[in-house]
Amino acid sequence: MGTAVERRLDHDWFSRPLPANVSLGERTWLHSSYAFLHYQSLAAVGLRVGHDTGIYHGTFFELGPEAEVQIGNYATLVGAIFATNGKVSVGDYALIAHEVVIADADWPLPGDRVRAASSTAGRTAPCRVEIADNVWIGAQSILLGSLRIGEGAIIGAGSLVTEDVPAYSIWAGNPGRIVGSIGRA
Repeated sequence: MGTAVERRLDHDWFSRPLPANVSLGERTWLHSSYAFLHYQSLAAVGLRVGHDTGIYHGTFFELGPEAEVQIGNYATLVGAIFATNGKVSVGDYALIAHEVVIADADWPLPGDRVRAASSTAGRTAPCRVEIADNVWIGAQSILLGSLRIGEGAIIGAGSLVTEDVPAYSIWAGNPGRIVGSIGRA
């Protein structure tokens, strides 16, 4: 049986290699492997990123053992935080601004506690966050729990999202609500 080859980013200042179950598409930019400091996904592919996507400074993948995150093509993530043990998908051409948090629950659990909680009889359904194509999410917004952001939706800066947001709508506030809509291109 062969040994896995460690993959490192040529430009990286952080000495740790990329996790073996991370797949980056062609011409995708990842600022640093430091983004995986609290990464614990045991999935075959814990993070799959499409081509021509930018993952910039301050983005973190704090994924539990069962977590799977998929990010589309031509997406931009600027300091987003993914804190989940569920499934998150981000569509093509999505823009996720600085300090956006996408989380399972109100509080994080370290990996060993996530495993213990997962084995209990009262386990809740795994979190599933779907962010469709062409979605813009403003700085310091929080997406909490299972939800879907429809195609072309805009989430205003500092918004709290705890329920589905329809396609081509504008969501803002804390508590968040629909404040308008945009026409389809």
